Amino acid sequence: TSLSPSQFLRRQQVLQLYRKILRAIREVPAESDRRCLKDWAREEFRRNKDATEEDAIRMMIMQGNRQLQELQRTLKLAKS
Repeated sequence: TSLSPSQFLRRQQVLQLYRKILRAIREVPAESDRRCLKDWAREEFRRNKDATEEDAIRMMIMQGNRQLQELQRTLKLAKS
């Protein structure tokens, strides 16, 4: 099935967020924590992969970005 332009853009946003989260997780020092966070991220995205409601998807992207910022903030604090 072909995507509408807005669906295409939304999909790009989701993929970009997923990549950013995985990149941030790579910075986590402890291997067990990294594995746990990676599993969590994968499961969250997999669980919501069939979502079609635009508002729900937008909210999930916003929530994902907040969680990404929180992870980045935590990593920054841990390094200082």
